[in-house]
Amino acid sequence: MDFPINISSTSDVPLHRQIYEELRRAILSGRLARGKRVPSTREMSKSVGVARATVSMAYDYLLSEGYFEAYRGSGTYVSRQLPDELLEATDDIDDLVEQLPERSTLKTRPRQLSQYGQTLQSKDWLGYPDEEPEIQFTFGRPDLDEFPARIWSQLLTRHCRSRQLWLLDCPTKARGYTPLRNAIADYLAKARAVICEPDQIIIVNGSQQALDLVTRVLVDPGDIVGIEEPGYIGAQKAFHAQGAKLSPVFVDSNGVRVDFLKSRYDISTPDDMKLLYVTPSHQYPTGVSLSLGRRLDLLAWASRTGTIIIEDDYDSEYRYKGKPIPALAGIDSGASVIYIGTFSKVLLPALRLGYLVVPKDLIDVFARAKWLNDRHSSLIQQQVLSDFITEGHMERHIRRMRALYGERRLLMIEALKGLFGSDVTIYGENAGINMLVRFNTDIPDDELVIRARNLGVGISSTRYMYLGDAPHGEYLLNYGGLKDQEIIEGLTRLRAAMDRQETLLPVEAQD
Repeated sequence: MDFPINISSTSDVPLHRQIYEELRRAILSGRLARGKRVPSTREMSKSVGVARATVSMAYDYLLSEGYFEAYRGSGTYVSRQLPDELLEATDDIDDLVEQLPERSTLKTRPRQLSQYGQTLQSKDWLGYPDEEPEIQFTFGRPDLDEFPARIWSQLLTRHCRSRQLWLLDCPTKARGYTPLRNAIADYLAKARAVICEPDQIIIVNGSQQALDLVTRVLVDPGDIVGIEEPGYIGAQKAFHAQGAKLSPVFVDSNGVRVDFLKSRYDISTPDDMKLLYVTPSHQYPTGVSLSLGRRLDLLAWASRTGTIIIEDDYDSEYRYKGKPIPALAGIDSGASVIYIGTFSKVLLPALRLGYLVVPKDLIDVFARAKWLNDRHSSLIQQQVLSDFITEGHMERHIRRMRALYGERRLLMIEALKGLFGSDVTIYGENAGINMLVRFNTDIPDDELVIRARNLGVGISSTRYMYLGDAPHGEYLLNYGGLKDQEIIEGLTRLRAAMDRQETLLPVEAQD
C-alpha cells in the first residue's frame, strides 16, 4: 500500500531523516493509527523514489525509539503505546487528588530537620544580591579572559576523538584518574615541597567538597575544631553544620597564634582539639604568611596532642616577593597534616576540581567517603587536566598570571593610597588575588555596602569571617578578575560612596 510523504532532494536534511520526521509526525497526528501495519521498506522505497537502504535507516530509528513494532513473518506496525506517552504524567491522578482531604483538616507532625539541616536554616551568609554590580570586588575570581581556552579545547577534543568510552562510565575507584594523581604528586613535590605518593591523593570537586569530606570523616558533634580568627566562612559553616564546637585562634602578623594553642589545648590541659583548620601560605582573609618558626612549632604541637591539621593551600602559586615557604605538609614528619589544593584560583572556578592529600592510614576511609558523596569527579575533565599539567601548560599559565596579578596588585595599592590616603590601611600586600583593607570611616559597614552597590560596585565586609566581634570598616577586596580600568573606576566610585552624606537603611531593614 502507498503512504504519501513529502521529501525534498534539495534539502540540507538527509533523506532518511526527512522520512523519519514525516512518519513520526503522521503517527503523532493520528494519520498512522496505533496498531496499523506500515508499508515494508521495499514498498516505501518505491513509493517515495529513494534507495531501500535509506528507508531502512529511517525505520531503524523509529523501531529503536519505540514508534514501530516489528513482528517476524508479519511485518512492521505502529506501536500501540507511543514512547512520548511514557514521558508524560497521567491525567488520572487528578481524580485521586480530589479525593484527598484538605491539608488544613489534617493533623500533621511538624517537620523535623536534622542538626545539620537546622544549622543551615540561617542563610545570611549566602545573601548575595540578585543582580551582580557592574564592578565586583567581592568574589575571588581569577581573570577568566586570560584562561588558555584554545589549548584546553584542543586537549578536550583530542580525548573526545580518542573514543575512550570507558570515561563515560562510573569508575569502581573514587580516588580519581591515576595519571592526574601522578601529575599532581610531581607538581606538589616541585612547587610546594610536598612529597607524597599518588595513592594519598583524592580528587574532589573543589576545596569545599574536600572540607565537607573532612568533616564527615573526622568530626563528631561536640568535637572542638580550631579555626583562624578571622577565617574562611566556607570552613566555618562546614564544621558548624557538622555540630563541631568552633574555637577561634587569633592571627597576627606572623600567622596563627601557636602560643594560644599551647596554652589552651595541650597534653597538660583538660580540653582536646580534634582538628585545626589553617591557611598558612596566604592566610584568608588577612593575607599574612605563617612564619617558618611557627610552622615547626605548630607541627610539634599537633604531633604531641594528636590534633589533625587541615592545610588549605588555596592560592599559594601567587606570591610576589621572596621565595615560598614549604607547605606544612612538606615539612610534616608526624602525618599530622591533611593538605587541600584546588584549581579554582589557578585555572577556573567552574572546573570544580581539587584534591586532598591524606596520611596513608586515611586513604581508604576518604576514598569511601568520596564514593558515597558523589561516586567520582568528572573523568573527562580529569584527563584533560592531567595533560594540561604534564605538557607544561599550567606552569606557563601560572608564570604569566603571577606577573599579571602582581601588576594589578601594585595598581590596587597605588590607587587605594592615592584615593584614600591615611584613611586606608592595607594588609597582606605580597600574595594572592585579594587584599584586606581597613577604612577609617564612621559609616556603618552595611550602609557602605549599600552605598557602593548603588554606584555599581560590589564590596563585602569581613564581619562574617569572624566568630567573635569584627573590627569596623574592614573589607576584603578581590581584584584578580578585574581589568586595570575597572580597578581604578571601582575604587573611585567607592571613594565617592564614602563621601556622600545621605544615611541609608541597613541591609536587613531593606530586605
